[in-house]
Amino acid sequence: MPRMAREKSYDSIYHIMVKSISEVNLFKDDEDKISYLNYMKKAQEQFEFIVYAYCLMDNHAHFVIDANGSDISKVMHFINYKYAMYFNKRHGRHGYLFQDRFKSKIVKNERYLFALTAYVHFNATAIKGYEDHPEEYAFSSLGVYLGLNDDKYNLIDDKFVLSMFGLNDKIARANYREFIFKVKKFIDIQKEEFAKEPTEYRSMRRILVRDYSPEKIIMLLIEKLNINRYSLLKYRRDGIEAKALLCFILRKLCDLRCADICRILGNIGQARVSKLCSLGSELVLNKKYEGIVEYILLNAN
Repeated sequence: MPRMAREKSYDSIYHIMVKSISEVNLFKDDEDKISYLNYMKKAQEQFEFIVYAYCLMDNHAHFVIDANGSDISKVMHFINYKYAMYFNKRHGRHGYLFQDRFKSKIVKNERYLFALTAYVHFNATAIKGYEDHPEEYAFSSLGVYLGLNDDKYNLIDDKFVLSMFGLNDKIARANYREFIFKVKKFIDIQKEEFAKEPTEYRSMRRILVRDYSPEKIIMLLIEKLNINRYSLLKYRRDGIEAKALLCFILRKLCDLRCADICRILGNIGQARVSKLCSLGSELVLNKKYEGIVEYILLNAN
């Protein structure tokens, strides 16, 4: 039976759930959970989506993700593919790990968004030892929201949700804490979870546009780095960094798959493109290439 087309929008907020196949836990220990969040951070560096909340359980995980102009299917494929490869290698197994690609529901309004973050954070109460103190669970973003923990993975944007609970940071966190411990009593969010209605919530958020011309980006990169086209697009040892930057920027701003970038570069495999994208994400943080993405954004229109 063919799979149903996923309801998608490039400027929506999603409730995402990933779940393992029935006979194996998605996370066998804390190291697995840390690895999954690290892969999510790597994906965030490439796709620039926003994470509002998360909670990792043993056999599934919940996320509230703002696509921010990216394709949520490509984002989750990147994360889950990388994690499944890691998991199978570490635990000496083969075959599928995830029960489905992933489940997703578009958030339809602010009330749903606030209740959803509370629901995601409250998942931790199902874990022995955290029934009354979900904020102490290390693999949930609740501790970050309440100001109890640092965001060690640098994943979470808690300011957007907290801004609705007060202008003062301390008051906002206190109000959010009160809200989440009350909301469980009167909102059964699970009844709405993953319903099929085609609804979406668009706020005043600024969305990163992903429809830039690859050719325009190539020309701007050549100009900025003062190199020739041959150095950028052909295999040359002295052009690796430029090629890595190109792969990273094409992935980020043009919403291209690795296969699409392969066709642009020519004579290069998808695994190589993936490695170049990872290298490019590191290079843009280097002082040598400081401001290069901003330069492309400013001049690519």
